[in-house]
Amino acid sequence: MSVLVVDVGTTGLRAAVVRDDATISGFTYEALPPSSPFAGLVEFDGAAMRDAVLRVARGALSVAGPVRAVGITAQRASTIVWDTRTGLPVAPGLSWQDLRTVGDCMRLRSEHGLVFAPNQTATKLTWLTANVEAARSPHARAGTVDTWVAAVLSNFAVHATDSSNAAVTGLADHASLGKHEWSTSVLETLNIDAHLLPRIVPTMSVIGDATALPGSPPIMAMVGDQQASLVGQGGIVAGAAKATFGTGGMLDIYAGTTTPTHLARTKSGTFPIVVYSRGTTLHWGAEAIMLTAGSNVEWLVNDMGLIPDAQSSDAMAASVASSDGVMYVPALIGMGTPHWDYGARGTLLGLTRGTTKAHVVRAVLEGVAHRGADLLEASEMDTGLRVERLRVDGGMSRNAVFAQALANATGRPIDISRDTEATTLGAGFLAGVTAGVWDNLAQTAALVQPLRTVEPTAAPLRAQWHEAVRRARGWIPELSALDF
Repeated sequence: MSVLVVDVGTTGLRAAVVRDDATISGFTYEALPPSSPFAGLVEFDGAAMRDAVLRVARGALSVAGPVRAVGITAQRASTIVWDTRTGLPVAPGLSWQDLRTVGDCMRLRSEHGLVFAPNQTATKLTWLTANVEAARSPHARAGTVDTWVAAVLSNFAVHATDSSNAAVTGLADHASLGKHEWSTSVLETLNIDAHLLPRIVPTMSVIGDATALPGSPPIMAMVGDQQASLVGQGGIVAGAAKATFGTGGMLDIYAGTTTPTHLARTKSGTFPIVVYSRGTTLHWGAEAIMLTAGSNVEWLVNDMGLIPDAQSSDAMAASVASSDGVMYVPALIGMGTPHWDYGARGTLLGLTRGTTKAHVVRAVLEGVAHRGADLLEASEMDTGLRVERLRVDGGMSRNAVFAQALANATGRPIDISRDTEATTLGAGFLAGVTAGVWDNLAQTAALVQPLRTVEPTAAPLRAQWHEAVRRARGWIPELSALDF
């Protein structure tokens, strides 16, 4: 018994089949990077995404064979509007990275007391309906990427999103989410017609049939990518946490079924999230965000020319025993949790005449690790939970120097995921339990074993790190003044 997973990320998409022993087969991938027509604008081609989704899904099935169910996981909050008569997008989709609505976010806070971030769906959809006439048509429908994928796979019979994705749009609150509804007050303030929006369904539910695929398997799970990664690493008990270090970084911790008082950013800079839902029960957690992680290594490769490729960073950093006092704050586009300082900038400190490129490369990896420790500390502060060990996936998880630096900075054992993209496993587990492939999520969690565990070997230099952060913050005061 198997489950097909379609996983659409920010720069590419994949499909794979998850077997009942948690192995993956039929892995098929296509790159699909967004475009940036102007600074701050990030768009994606919905029609190209549609075609790629069908290619990778059919490709995976052709290799791995028929499946019992389909799970969908995707980048969150990216927004697209299409015409139901043609099934075609009416405009480019707006990526979660798109910043064109920064001014709208500031105005809404000043005039209405509503706090939105420009990476959320709320102001993106408002912008589309205000600027694209076809988006105001009675035939228009809107959604996030998971909604678009479900529509494509079902030949547009399904118009749905799940509570894990809905919770990060800005269009719902904790009270409406409990009823799987949108917030009527928010829709009225933003002048968004409810007919545009998908129905909110439980993460684990029978959502519709993927009639565009051979055998028309039922879609039995939809879930946000970071939440899928947490489930895919067995994070289903209070205090279980995972961190994904890709282009950026996300740390998610499972908290339980107690409903938070609000969905806004909390005291230590984390956000409440719905990890998944089944029936009327919502499972909550918290998320901490690092704006740049692997992109700091890309900077070393593409802009600084210190190493030929990202993989070389491990060997280069390992060629020296330490950074020799060099410290790097990875704030190339500002800092997220816990500071949320958009005016902070990347900072190198402690340089001497004896500093080599190996010291700089090592300092960059250690700086990202320190930011990972920041995310962990903030998550524990906001949830009151203790994380005994941190599970890690994403491209940087394969870097041995980074993994050791993370263990040292957090003072916790680091479990390296066998799969760099645990999102596929998580969406597969959620759909598979719904379909009866497994009895429950506890059974799937027992299947997850780390590739290896990295234990702390040195005391963290956290006091020096906090001083480095202090110096990096507020570099562009007008940006540091922004608060979302």
